[in-house]
Amino acid sequence: MSSEIKTIPDLFYKAIEKDLPDALAYKQNGKYQPISHREYKDLVEWIALALREKGLKSQERVAIISENRPEWAVADFACAILGLPTVVLYPTLVANQSAFILQHSEVSWAICSDSNQLNKIIESWEQLPDLHTIVVMEGEVPVVPHKNIYTWDQMVAWGRALSSEQNEVRQWATAVKPEDLLTIIYTSGTTGEPKGAMLTHHNLVTNIVDCAEFLEFRKGDRSLSFLPLNHIFERMVGHFTMMHVGVSIYYSEGVAKVPDNLLEVKPTILLAVPRIYEKIFNRTFFMAAQAPPLQRFIFSLAMRIGRWSLPYRYARRPLPFYLKYPHQVASKLVYQKVLSRLGGNLRMAASGGAPLSPKILEFFWSIGLDILEGYGLSETSPVISFNRFGSIAPGSVGKPLYDTWAGRPFVKIAEDGEILCQGPNIMKGYWKNETGSREAISSDGYFHTGDIGYFKDGNLYITDRKKDLIITSGGKNVAPQPIENALKSDKYISQAVILGDAQHFIGALIVPDFEVLERWAKRHKISFVSREDLITNRLVVEKVMRRVHKVNTQFSNYEQVKKIALLGQEMTQESGELTPTMKVKRRVINEKYQKQIDDLYR
Repeated sequence: MSSEIKTIPDLFYKAIEKDLPDALAYKQNGKYQPISHREYKDLVEWIALALREKGLKSQERVAIISENRPEWAVADFACAILGLPTVVLYPTLVANQSAFILQHSEVSWAICSDSNQLNKIIESWEQLPDLHTIVVMEGEVPVVPHKNIYTWDQMVAWGRALSSEQNEVRQWATAVKPEDLLTIIYTSGTTGEPKGAMLTHHNLVTNIVDCAEFLEFRKGDRSLSFLPLNHIFERMVGHFTMMHVGVSIYYSEGVAKVPDNLLEVKPTILLAVPRIYEKIFNRTFFMAAQAPPLQRFIFSLAMRIGRWSLPYRYARRPLPFYLKYPHQVASKLVYQKVLSRLGGNLRMAASGGAPLSPKILEFFWSIGLDILEGYGLSETSPVISFNRFGSIAPGSVGKPLYDTWAGRPFVKIAEDGEILCQGPNIMKGYWKNETGSREAISSDGYFHTGDIGYFKDGNLYITDRKKDLIITSGGKNVAPQPIENALKSDKYISQAVILGDAQHFIGALIVPDFEVLERWAKRHKISFVSREDLITNRLVVEKVMRRVHKVNTQFSNYEQVKKIALLGQEMTQESGELTPTMKVKRRVINEKYQKQIDDLYR
């Protein structure tokens, strides 16, 4: 790790020496507007001056609730310089979910993007005794008695008015220590109550600097930022690492606009979750299937040539003569047309947040886009392992970041197969949760990931998850039990099992309360002879789905059940689906109802 960079403020001040004209860029009036490193530095220091002038002290916590935009990045670095740990929240959380995190973390300030986020906080402000000030990045602010609400422009103006003191800001940054708390990132637990992972400057900086050494950045590189910045993958790689290595960061206008923004920005580097790559893969093969016979033949042949090239591409070896020319022709006729939808300039991509299907990884490598897949968690800052150029192993999550740390294995496999990790990236613990911290980090310093895996040829493979936590293909963590419990509270639903791991939406297997459902069916003159007749009736399925929609209102969009499959028999201990304590055996259920699950996600 670079001896010059020990904290995030060190990283910031070293990075701005690159003096890029477009360190950041955002869309305004239909055009991307650049922010230079010099302007970036001024904005960060003005916000830091304003925050300090308003009385914020080191280690007070500040929440950031916003979509990706320059103000997010500015606020993050300003807080880091002042030693203010940031608590970062998904802007998609509903009011009660945001309130829990704001209350639990005892934030005194919140910086939010707009009136939608502001109203969520105001709705629960009386439950937040520590929160006294909110800053809103855009829009008008209401007057709330005995509370402070400022606009972002006001904060910038106050800081600019103190510009005579601006040279002192860099001095304040030197007071920040590597072991100081940088951020608290709340992750969903299997019980649904979020846990706040405490990450220090040392945690993030070692991960940033040491990962960057294995990657190949070039002058003039640019990325499109659209994964949520509060997700540790985007924050560490897309925010901090891009800043560190001098990659220009262009902010997307939102997920719906990503296809358009890719064509406008023409990024050379892309960070995405598997769902993005899945969509491109599926769209490509769908369009090929609709093409005339000759084009279908050319596409099929190009795919075959690409597959033949994979061993050479993975090992960074030149293609043999008999493949080189066919690959060039296939690239011109097929590969470049696929990659043009991503802007046409991509040369390196990363996938994180959830497993990427090996066939999709192979597809992109075969057409000329190098995708690196890795593994990590919020608690590990996040990177534990990743595939390296020259030694790609599809299906694996690559080699550990280090072989050893402090004379011990950086990653090891426990007797029960669980992946354990110790090193500079491991969190301090969970905020205000000593029990959870002791359960997660053993006395020898190893963090228990909850994932089951093994090593082969030095690469780490993940086979299962000890915890019940679902990770969608979009990288969102979903705790199934709160949703299941809410569904079971409905009179029409007896049992529910939430699905969605590595899928693009949440589904559910539901056993109806047949006594209630049969009465409803008779009332509506729906004829049936058996339970099978009942659960396959379209009107019955629609009725249960309407009940599910009512439950969905309690949860964020990514947690909501989008499709269901009805089961005709209760899940029992005798049938092997439940434990003696009546807990769901998810693996058994996944195997037993594989057909229903496959149909649900078809």
